[in-house]
Amino acid sequence: MKKRFVAIRYRLEALLAVSLVRVLERLRPDQSSTLLGSFCRFVGPYLPSSRIVLRNLELAMPELDAAARARIVRGVWENLGRTLGELPHLAALEENTPAGPGFEVQGAEYLAQQAARGGPVLFVSGHIGNWEMLPPAVARHGTPFASFYRAAGNPLVDNLLRSLRNRAMGSNVVPLFAKGAKGARGALAYVSGGGRLGMLVDQKMNDGIEATFFGRPTMTAPALAAMALRYRCPVIPGYVERLGPARLRIVVEPPLELPDTGDKKQDLQLLVQMVNDRLESWIRQNPSAWLWLHRRWAKELYGAQK
Repeated sequence: MKKRFVAIRYRLEALLAVSLVRVLERLRPDQSSTLLGSFCRFVGPYLPSSRIVLRNLELAMPELDAAARARIVRGVWENLGRTLGELPHLAALEENTPAGPGFEVQGAEYLAQQAARGGPVLFVSGHIGNWEMLPPAVARHGTPFASFYRAAGNPLVDNLLRSLRNRAMGSNVVPLFAKGAKGARGALAYVSGGGRLGMLVDQKMNDGIEATFFGRPTMTAPALAAMALRYRCPVIPGYVERLGPARLRIVVEPPLELPDTGDKKQDLQLLVQMVNDRLESWIRQNPSAWLWLHRRWAKELYGAQK
């Protein structure tokens, strides 16, 4: 009986998701972005998860007053809504449009260098701006990369999301590795064979290593740093800046200088910290653009929050 109820719930959720996508597809990209952005900006602050955003801001940026934190909460939800609203339109966004929907790439020369170089490359970013635009935009510059993904709880909805992401990639077929031990092994083999891999590394990993983030110790995923040091391959940082509704700038930065102290453990710690520092610098530029919805620091700092 329980399995039957779950199956029905999955189908209803998928029907709702497909219907929403069909509506959004009929709108212009900027209209779709604004519709969901406005909705989430209004509804989001009333949801329980907004308490996590507020607590994160207290921990990371204690200099902010209550009004500033409230503005950021609204901005976080608006950015998330816009990101979802733009997802069905990513495949249609054109590069270097004079105005309106589209995208541009700042630092495209670093992508050209890697395309000419060949071999393994690691792209590192976080849930900033419309992070979903990173893979298709980079792919259009000759450097498509594989990614990790966290499957949606509803497999039917997950299939829908994957189809939208695949559509945005066009003819650039790249693997998607599920988060977990099996996916990690697959990604490692892919990089060792010369593949390019992109990772969003801004969430807490309880069995990671400790590094600081906004001046506070937190457990951080070491996989990207470990792979980079093992294969001595370039690590390209980058993020997405929102310029307007469905108008995005992909900022690609020069490769990080990999540490080489002769102490593998120290090198790992240094590179993990280097990436955390880069993420923090991007977030401080526009705090509303980052997804503050996860508990990033030690659980005892959140008390009894749910």
